[in-house]
Amino acid sequence: MRELVYIGDRKVEWRERPDPRIESRYDAIVKPVAATTCDVDKSIIGGRAPTPPPFAIGHECVAEVVETGPGVTHVGPGDLVVVPWHISCGRCDRCRAGLTAHCRQVPRLAMFGAPIGGDWGGLFSDLVRVPYADTMLVPLPAGLDPIAMASASDNFSLAWRLVAPHLQRKPGATVLILSRGSIGLYVCDIARALGASRRLYVDPDAGRRAIAESYGAETAEAIEAGQQVFDIAIESTGNTKHLATACCCLEPEGMCESAGNHFITGELPLFQMYLNAVNLRVGRDNVRVNIPHALDLAQSGRVDPRRIVSHVLDWETLPEELPKLHTKPVFVRGSVLV
Repeated sequence: MRELVYIGDRKVEWRERPDPRIESRYDAIVKPVAATTCDVDKSIIGGRAPTPPPFAIGHECVAEVVETGPGVTHVGPGDLVVVPWHISCGRCDRCRAGLTAHCRQVPRLAMFGAPIGGDWGGLFSDLVRVPYADTMLVPLPAGLDPIAMASASDNFSLAWRLVAPHLQRKPGATVLILSRGSIGLYVCDIARALGASRRLYVDPDAGRRAIAESYGAETAEAIEAGQQVFDIAIESTGNTKHLATACCCLEPEGMCESAGNHFITGELPLFQMYLNAVNLRVGRDNVRVNIPHALDLAQSGRVDPRRIVSHVLDWETLPEELPKLHTKPVFVRGSVLV
């Protein structure tokens, strides 16, 4: 089989490796049919990888189950499933507590798309072995578009977690979104659907601002620290200066969620945050817990994630198109209707 391998700054290529095989009675072999880039993939392809190349890339997809071990009972061949980006057993104390990105049964940071916690392959591959298939794989609900939901493995479900629980606790809250990719756009749509009274989407890119405006949001190219205040601030830029700005644009006891993957150390206005009692969460998302909630919202028809898909491209074009860093390209096989 082939897997797509990141080999250096804006360079990826197909490489051959043996087909994955069932290694445990609880394994499944899946074939990605609609795969897309996470916002952090663009940083990796642009030369800011967390580990040296070469390595198989890709960690967001809807896949078709090809084969299952005898212990797998919840999915079977032919099923369409969402494949979470991190590896989790679903049974250890951390998984049972919802901390599926910190599973005790696999190496720390085990994930698809980067060999940080072992080599699990990437989801831009012809075939992928998924361990703990009954607890890892989430069936795609009938009627949902695999292309629209290709990002449910990470960014779409992460966006749900960034804003939905806070709006559930504080209905009608105001939301600031500092964005440079798809996460902020998903947040913009989800916050609208869940009743945020105001959404300000901040992004220098006119095309992404236009999408946010189509969701009924206010938009701006930039915002100064403390210029306006919100109940919730979402930072997904990867820039610590933007994170600092978000922390300074909050109501007292406001909540700042950071999903920016900050590869460079920066400074925060800690004394100002102290005076305003800012709540800040920076961390990897336990996405497996959130996927069903995000899929339920998508199935309700209250959100429109397909609007964020910037390009629908043939699977075979991955080596040429992926380095172009489109906002949200989805690469599909012939079995997926466009």
